[in-house]
Amino acid sequence: MVNPCTNVSADLALQSVPVATVLDEPAARVLRRFRQVFNAVKTHFQQVERQVGVGGAQVWALSVIQSRPGIGVNELAQALDIRQSTASNLVRALVDRGLVATTRAERDRRAVELRLLAPGAEVLAQSPGPFSGVLPVALAQLDEATLARMEADLTRLIGLLDADEASAGLPLASM
Repeated sequence: MVNPCTNVSADLALQSVPVATVLDEPAARVLRRFRQVFNAVKTHFQQVERQVGVGGAQVWALSVIQSRPGIGVNELAQALDIRQSTASNLVRALVDRGLVATTRAERDRRAVELRLLAPGAEVLAQSPGPFSGVLPVALAQLDEATLARMEADLTRLIGLLDADEASAGLPLASM
């Protein structure tokens, strides 16, 4: 698989965009910053997986389930800011590994409630923080004006890339 961050010149050559345009400053500086952000996120999630044998998205889901016993899959999806189908897949993997139990809700037998099992609590105890990953924690420390500017600028960039909207609902740890 080709890493899109390292093969920019080949991709752009295919699109008839002069390579020098992309490699000129300030675009090259911004590209390097993106690489730093991606590398920090990737390094964190690799460290989590090496340390506990569970992916970063799964650790984050475990932490939410621990803090909100009885949470449903839809609520978990909202808490993680991911699609419901992605949350369902996460839960299925956690149940298969014996880290989470599901029970039918008393008030609505169609709904499933999630509870952390002892092996799941042990995974969390061994996991380096932050459970949500380094990027959400860093973003939460930025002021509202900075976040608004970043959102507007990234929205424009995403439009130029004609990026897939569906990918916004995928956890970074699974990318």
